[in-house]
Amino acid sequence: MSNVKNYTEQGGERTVIGGELDITPEGKLAFDGTPLSPAALQADSTAADVAGLVTDFNNLIAKLKAAGLMKSV
Repeated sequence: MSNVKNYTEQGGERTVIGGELDITPEGKLAFDGTPLSPAALQADSTAADVAGLVTDFNNLIAKLKAAGLMKSV
């Protein structure tokens, strides 16, 4: 018996990653045809009121959508 952390089950329906998945610059990761990438940095909020916090939160949501990590309607 081998000690394999990453494998595809017989039939190819399921791949298990028990080790590290390293995607090189030439590689890509997609979900339902949409490429995924790391989201842009969102700075810590320094909002002094609810309106400022809403702005910071909406900026975060926009960055997640742009990275393909959240669907746009």
